[in-house]
Amino acid sequence: MILHAPRTRPESLRARIASRPIWSAPFWLIEYPFEWMAYALSHWAFLEVLEYLGSFGVLIAVVFYFSESGDRLKQKHYQAWQVINTAQGKGGNGGRVEALEELNSDGITLTGVDLSGAFLQGVRLEKARLARANFNAADARNSDFRSADFSTADLQSANFRESDLRNVNFSNAGLKDADLANSNLGGADFSGATLDDAELRHADLRDIRWQKIGSIRTANLFGVKNAPEGFVAWALRNGAVQTPHDNE
Repeated sequence: MILHAPRTRPESLRARIASRPIWSAPFWLIEYPFEWMAYALSHWAFLEVLEYLGSFGVLIAVVFYFSESGDRLKQKHYQAWQVINTAQGKGGNGGRVEALEELNSDGITLTGVDLSGAFLQGVRLEKARLARANFNAADARNSDFRSADFSTADLQSANFRESDLRNVNFSNAGLKDADLANSNLGGADFSGATLDDAELRHADLRDIRWQKIGSIRTANLFGVKNAPEGFVAWALRNGAVQTPHDNE
């Protein structure tokens, strides 16, 4: 709120100096013209209007800032997709981890994204929508994909070692030769999934949905933990193996 009050007329210079210590006279000689200038300007309605216009300008700027927030968000998402698409088919990170996490945190679907061969270690994509995504040969070790949707995704030869994959939807996904060793797969849905040659050593299989697994030939189940009753026997009958590495 602006409180605009006209200044009172300055007293005479002689009276001013007489009422002050003699040593301060030079300072008041400098100050006195400015007092008269301030007095004169305080009676200008034009300047008061400018003050109000300045405050109004701030208000307009705030309104425009919030009205354009949607466009800024779209621009941020466009730049994130540009990072991902530019690095498509290339190894290395290329800024994709940050771009993916940003899009996912804003609720943007990642359906069909091509991350084949990407280096994504430590990526955090909880509840990400990754149906039909291509993670072929991607390195996503030590990552967090809790409750993500990988249905019908190409995960062949992908490395998910030591990742959090609890409650992930792997239905109809291609996990041939995927590395899931030491990962937490609690509650994951493998209905229709292909797990041929997959590495599941020491993985936590608590409450997985396995009854409709498509294929599990030569998948390595050595040392799996918390496997549902009947799963290991069924898997071995259908071609799975239990092969320790040389140091186990």
